[in-house]
Amino acid sequence: MAVFIPEDKISEIKNIVDIVDIISDIVLLKKVGRNYVGLCPFHTEKTPSFTVSPEKQIFYCFGCGTGGNVFNFLMNHDGLSFFETAKMLANRYGIEIPAQTMSPEQKRRISERESLFAANKQAMDFFKHSLLSDTGGKIALEYLEKRGIEKDNITKFNLGFVPAGWDNLINYFSKKNISHELVEKSGLIIKRKSKNGFYDRFRNRIIFPIFDVSKQVLGFGGRVMDDSLPKYLNSPETPVYNKSRSLYGLHIAKEHCRASETVYIVEGYFDLLALHQHGILNSVATLGTSLTQAHVRILRGFVGKNGRFILVYDSDEAGIKAAERSIKVFDKAYVNAQILVLSEGYDPDSYLFEFGYKSFMDAASKAKSIIPFLIDSAVKKYGLFVEGKIRIISDLKQPLANINDSVERSLYIKELAEIIGIDEAAVMEKVRIVSGNKSIKANKDPSDKMRDKNLMLKGNRLERRIIAMMLQFPEILPEIITRKILDRFENKFLSSIGQLVLKQRDKEGLRDELHDVSTRGNGLISDIINSIDDREQRSIVASLSIGEDQWIRAGCLKLLSQFESIRNRQEKTLLQKIRAAEESNDHGLLLELLKKKQIQVRKNPELGG
Repeated sequence: MAVFIPEDKISEIKNIVDIVDIISDIVLLKKVGRNYVGLCPFHTEKTPSFTVSPEKQIFYCFGCGTGGNVFNFLMNHDGLSFFETAKMLANRYGIEIPAQTMSPEQKRRISERESLFAANKQAMDFFKHSLLSDTGGKIALEYLEKRGIEKDNITKFNLGFVPAGWDNLINYFSKKNISHELVEKSGLIIKRKSKNGFYDRFRNRIIFPIFDVSKQVLGFGGRVMDDSLPKYLNSPETPVYNKSRSLYGLHIAKEHCRASETVYIVEGYFDLLALHQHGILNSVATLGTSLTQAHVRILRGFVGKNGRFILVYDSDEAGIKAAERSIKVFDKAYVNAQILVLSEGYDPDSYLFEFGYKSFMDAASKAKSIIPFLIDSAVKKYGLFVEGKIRIISDLKQPLANINDSVERSLYIKELAEIIGIDEAAVMEKVRIVSGNKSIKANKDPSDKMRDKNLMLKGNRLERRIIAMMLQFPEILPEIITRKILDRFENKFLSSIGQLVLKQRDKEGLRDELHDVSTRGNGLISDIINSIDDREQRSIVASLSIGEDQWIRAGCLKLLSQFESIRNRQEKTLLQKIRAAEESNDHGLLLELLKKKQIQVRKNPELGG
């Protein structure tokens, strides 16, 4: 564990933070027994195998083998260091971390992230003030009013305005004694080509702040109010902003996506504002990029395994391009994705303001899944003459080849063949030719490595059971020590985990606290996980801890007696084999057996008597 934060502060964080609350910000969790389950945010899966234990304050995915405590979850999900994660949780729950405990490098890293978030927040305040208080903001407010954006939405989304000029932000931050280098790193200003000074990135634009799910300002989008180009301008990638993982409006939409198990995805800021203004709150917008697998995985965490994704486009051409581009992303994520193309000449913004909520929802109810949408679009485009049928197959053979599920692919091939009146085998052959260039393979299970580890441990089921018992029923630990159980383990990996459990038990007087359940459940397991640097070992501990076994002392003692009985028989058998080798003068076998005996004695000196 990092030494930059005092142990008492780590304990304070663990006792206050609830892992279910933290993970629920990212994953849709449902209570099953004593635990919660949901779709894993670390790999793609059809059936939820991601489990969270509120009692033990740990998580574990039975699909990919990722596991740990709340610190490990955020470190894996957000790419943070342990220190950054602890600092973020401390800030969220109002726990003060003494600054003097940081190393210079930790100070620099945490300071940069916090400083960037702070700079973005100050920039947002400047933009809001410019819109609502400055005389220049009057034109911008009139523009928003003309677009139909109400004051409630302006406030809810923290919309702003930046006046014309090259140094509005530069002067604002200079007055606050904030370095230009930091503001440049946030993407708000740009260094001049002459390297002499800076200029504002955003000038004379409506400003849309972009938030993460924790409502921290990541970056900004800006739109002109006339025909100037570029119409839209977004923040560049920064240490805190990644457009491939960010979605506009998600901080507001996430709970509504959860409740409805549906998400509407649009492309523009004003499209999203129009949806929210018309009561369609389960909607988000991409940020100048195609929908990515990271976007889909994030959204799937909110809508759940059976949730609907409805992509809204303003024309057949845009919808077709998006469908073709997105099929791989959605297919790999096992997502129920549908395409909604609005009437020609309308984007979601203009459609809603002209036709209203009911008309939009009626259109959404008729949205088609990706392949049926592409089939309909191709038939509409090319017709069903001979030449048209050839073009339809030419357009659809690649999207069909991109479907990983062979049954789904076969059903769509059959549907296409029936619609255009061509033999199914002929369509299948065209798809196979494409597949020959890029073979169709079932999704590779990301848990292969974990499964190999489990196979390696399979022959030690009793030892695994004992480690699980030690983790889940720490009252048995004195018995483990007295009977020297770990000394008789055959599997070194499991033995090392057992030693960690005993070491953590003794640490800081934990022996006297075994029966003292903390405000957040079994602190022993979380402490053990915190003490492990190796990710694989951490996941094994989580997997053995997450079970809902009902341990009682009598059952535990019976398990230990069973283990000792097996080991005693093995040792007796070894002695019998040694005597037999001596009697038969088989020196090679005798040497091998004596080496095994030596190993046993080293593990348990009492056997040498």
